[in-house]
Amino acid sequence: MKVSKAFEAFAKDAPQFYGAWMDAVEKLGKASKLDAKTQHLSYIAVLAAVGLENGLPFHTKLAKSQGVSREEIISAILVGLPAVGNKVTSALPIAIEAYDENAD
Repeated sequence: MKVSKAFEAFAKDAPQFYGAWMDAVEKLGKASKLDAKTQHLSYIAVLAAVGLENGLPFHTKLAKSQGVSREEIISAILVGLPAVGNKVTSALPIAIEAYDENAD
């Protein structure tokens, strides 16, 4: 799976920070009591709500690999509508395109 250019640059140009970040991400994942599917859907919802669209393709594909459906991706993105408004809708085409990529 491909990551964003920004994340590629982070890993390449700041490897010590990248390593520290990935260690923290791993530890946070292990501390979570959410199952993998719920964790992925929650993360996608947060990305959409805060407007971090660069990470959506990667995390959508990761969620799909864990059995998350297209409809669940859409619902996760739109769960933020009451809190942040239609800002989250800009995440829809990005996530849907990533989900549908290489679909059978």
